[in-house]
Amino acid sequence: MRRLGRYLLSWRNLLGLALGVVALVLHAFGIPPALWPVAVIGGYLVGAVIGPRRRPPRLQEVEYRPQVIRRALDGAYERTHGRTPPDVQATVARIRQRILELLPHLDQLPAGSRDRFVIQRTAVAYLPTTLDAYLALPPFYATGHRVDEERTPLDVLREQLALLDAKMGEVAQAVYERDTERLLANGRFLEEHFGAGELRLQANTPPAPGVDDGDGSG
Repeated sequence: MRRLGRYLLSWRNLLGLALGVVALVLHAFGIPPALWPVAVIGGYLVGAVIGPRRRPPRLQEVEYRPQVIRRALDGAYERTHGRTPPDVQATVARIRQRILELLPHLDQLPAGSRDRFVIQRTAVAYLPTTLDAYLALPPFYATGHRVDEERTPLDVLREQLALLDAKMGEVAQAVYERDTERLLANGRFLEEHFGAGELRLQANTPPAPGVDDGDGSG
């Protein structure tokens, strides 16, 4: 599943999807019905073949500042207004909120962290690309045309957003678990150095001569 998730978020898959969308648009404007499945599949295969085979750049090679991430997320969410159904807007809003909540934790993740890379790339590339591929379609086509026996382009968009949303949920869980482990480790450190045994020892130590012990006696 992890391997499949990496491929779904790869440039090869994204380029294939984009070319498949272009084929759908061309079909809407004149490709005979018998040929559009061939055009869509062919467009995807061309993108998958010519797309970059190397992995995306390492995180230390592509660094995004928090304001860049926020601006990309805001732009993606704003593009859904009036152009997508409420449930799609809600999913995009949830992805946006998850990433915004994770931003303060980015500096705590190592430069080569996969989680850090996925957070940033989702904000500035994966989410905008997914939305733009859908919004490039005419509204009547996006909601009314069947790309297979069951799904419309809108259904495909929902599936892709659900994948991004689930991935951000997994990343958030992993990040918060690491933060919790650090908190517990700090608690163990404090208990070790300033725990109940140490406090009892301090309480049983008699005050130094000349120091008022607080009982009011002279």
